[in-house]
Amino acid sequence: MWLSEKRLKRFRRRTTEPCRIRSHFHQRVTWRHHSALTDGLEQGVDLVGGYYDAGDNVKFGLPMAFTITLLSWAVIEYGGDIAGAGEYAHALEAIKWGTDYFIKAHTHPHVLWAQVGDGYTDHYCWQRPEDMTTSRRAYKVDVDNPGSEIAGETAAAMAAASIVFRRTNPHYSHLLLQHAQQLFEFGEKYKGKYDESIGVAKGYYTSVSGYKDELLWAATWLYKATKREEYLKYVLENGYDFGGTTWAITEFSWDVKYAGVQIIASMVISNYQFSNLLILFYFFNLKKYLLLVNFLMLLMEEKHEKKNEGILKQYRSKAEHYLCACLNQNNITNVRRTPAGLLYTRQWNNMQYVATASFLLTVYSDHLLRAAHPHTTLHCERGQVSPQQILAFAKSQADYILGSNPMGLSYLVGYGAQFPLRVHHRGASIESFRGNKGFIGCTQGYDNWYGRRDPNPNVVIGALVGGPDDKDVFRDERGNYVQTEACTYNTAAVVGVFARLIRLEKEGDAYYYDDDDNDNDGSLPLIASS
Repeated sequence: MWLSEKRLKRFRRRTTEPCRIRSHFHQRVTWRHHSALTDGLEQGVDLVGGYYDAGDNVKFGLPMAFTITLLSWAVIEYGGDIAGAGEYAHALEAIKWGTDYFIKAHTHPHVLWAQVGDGYTDHYCWQRPEDMTTSRRAYKVDVDNPGSEIAGETAAAMAAASIVFRRTNPHYSHLLLQHAQQLFEFGEKYKGKYDESIGVAKGYYTSVSGYKDELLWAATWLYKATKREEYLKYVLENGYDFGGTTWAITEFSWDVKYAGVQIIASMVISNYQFSNLLILFYFFNLKKYLLLVNFLMLLMEEKHEKKNEGILKQYRSKAEHYLCACLNQNNITNVRRTPAGLLYTRQWNNMQYVATASFLLTVYSDHLLRAAHPHTTLHCERGQVSPQQILAFAKSQADYILGSNPMGLSYLVGYGAQFPLRVHHRGASIESFRGNKGFIGCTQGYDNWYGRRDPNPNVVIGALVGGPDDKDVFRDERGNYVQTEACTYNTAAVVGVFARLIRLEKEGDAYYYDDDDNDNDGSLPLIASS
């Protein structure tokens, strides 16, 4: 089975899908059945669909949207590689299942249903999704109760997905873009923290970074999707006040988007003027082109040019800080490592930070390879890092995930000879509804299933669990949710990484070439701890 197939199966097992409307072929996780078919009914809105975030049965909108943004980005960057693995249709299906839900949840330009269920009542019970008796109350953000984080992230997800579907489903792509633009306008016009409007989100997905990074993130993706100057202008003009050009970040997550903004800004926005000139030259004959010179000169006057160039350099500087921190190449601030070389940000679900870092490193490595100069490198305080070295480090993190670690354990469930058997996951830990349709109550799940030492009866193939501690130690216990719970955004971040590494395997040694201009001369200490 292709590695990317295992990754994408993860999304099928976290879906809340009503299986009856899907063919047997598409239902690849056979131990799942109908669930949450009345979501939104109490509030008079159809909120059936979407994804549960992790091992519980709550639909948290913020991490769900981040999952779809990352998965869409993976398809944008590595769609050919995913197709080569035979998983392109499944990837698009997984994205569309999320975006279909977002369309339902966005019932008005200034209304977004942000959550279904709440963690407090949900965590009181240990039940299969098919048996849920916990609250399915839905929560929304609107003009009176704003939520710029979730509006911005959902806008980013739909904008990114609009790029994915542009060729295969242009009507749907246009619909997604309309929703993305409305959601961005909503989040920008009515600013406010979503977890202050939806109190039950606190303690589970509290927005520590605030909403400014999500607004920059949304504008960046809207510019990437539309090439409209208003979104570029927003990113440039708000870079300082919103922290995009001032925050030096060492993590990228469902909460903190700055590193993603900074890297896309470095990759996309820095080339916008040159790209616009090429487009104009291509689409207009010389006479019409000359008529536009005065307009272009106004846009590119020296003062305007220098200001934008300065802002873009600040974005690039912060992007390089993040990448160099992951590579242990900053003089002071670097990401911690375990003794065996795994990036280590914090105790709870550390693999999400490993996964997102690996993805951003992989994407930026390819960006440098596509640059005009063949020896373009990443400039770090401790030296220059080649694209090959960047990808080599991302690969080392992927290798660790797949079993090259002191535990000899693959943290990707279902891959390799040994992997976590007691994933903290309600549906997986209880016998399948398809095998036993008898009702399992709220506390019955805790009494009869949660505390069992036996492996889960169902394998959540493709799930990436939280991973080991800072000493490379992992306890495979169902109650050890810090390490054994898996989240959709963990999986989404590594789909692109593994797709790229499949190509690297085909390229072999030809990918790695000697670079005489590389100051590190191949001796970069990529594994050594800072």
